[in-house]
Amino acid sequence: MNASEPADPGLLVLAQDFREALRHSIYLVRRLDADGELSAAQLSTLKMLMDSGPATGAGASSAAGVRVGEIARNLGVKVPSATEQIIKLERAGLARREPDPEDSRAVRVRLTQAGRTAVESANERRNAVMAGILASLPDADRAALAAALPVIGRINATLQA
Repeated sequence: MNASEPADPGLLVLAQDFREALRHSIYLVRRLDADGELSAAQLSTLKMLMDSGPATGAGASSAAGVRVGEIARNLGVKVPSATEQIIKLERAGLARREPDPEDSRAVRVRLTQAGRTAVESANERRNAVMAGILASLPDADRAALAAALPVIGRINATLQA
């Protein structure tokens, strides 16, 4: 279906309900680690960098890194806002900006080992909280959630493409 075709009303309702559930879940997941040292935006940025490649050694960084413009797009912010977050992460020793070897005008941001450690620590805390919440659900609800995850993954893949 393209934008000029009328959408199925049932699909529009499902789309709205799904988007609202995701939006609300994002707010709640960000609160799982509200007492952590990193903001949700900083943690999202570090996770993006972590997904781009492994960090190695004491001060080493990931192999590929991520361009600042891509970080801004993924966070849904303008480049200056993303740059501000990156500067804070760099000052904390969690990320490092380097020239892009493929484009002298661009900068890539790489995760340091300290950044990887910070993400892993935050993930452990968040996962423990979420596991406690999931443990309170009936088996049928946990099974339904597990069955929905591949569908959500396919939706994410479509959005990413």
